Amino acid sequence: MSTRTVPARARRASAALLVTGVLALAGCAGTVPLDPGPESNNPECAAISVRVPDTIGELERRTTNAQATAAWGEPAAVIYRCGLPEQGPSDLPCFDVDGVDWLLDETDVPRYVFTTYGRTPVTEVIVDVTYIAGADAVRAISPAVSIVDADARCLAATDVFGGGSVSPTAEPTPNP
Repeated sequence: MSTRTVPARARRASAALLVTGVLALAGCAGTVPLDPGPESNNPECAAISVRVPDTIGELERRTTNAQATAAWGEPAAVIYRCGLPEQGPSDLPCFDVDGVDWLLDETDVPRYVFTTYGRTPVTEVIVDVTYIAGADAVRAISPAVSIVDADARCLAATDVFGGGSVSPTAEPTPNP
């Protein structure tokens, strides 16, 4: 896969700062202050947003102050934002969760940033794994995101290398 762009890195850095600020301010059960994505007024964001769950694991949904956003937990351990700019190919690991491809950015551990790949509008889920497993949070949100059709998919090594098997334990085939 191709290298991600500098704007994507800058966006992730600002998201990490946003989450740090949110976690500091969200100690009480008030409204969670979030910045909306630049394309949060996309009608598909509304379609996704009305389908996100009321709870994720043991975390209850909280009120947010921005369109196409949601937060769960006190402090806010899971943050959802819809309407982020599209990004191209990435060198980040990509995982299929219930039919939705998610890129995983682990540069701000214990907060992981999951970003949809191949769907417009782009959805981001920021998870503080101190409170809940990232996979559990993404699995809870994937059904809502799946209502938007994918126009691209992550590639597996077998896609890049023309099929076959990619396995560290595969035995070499002897030449006749």
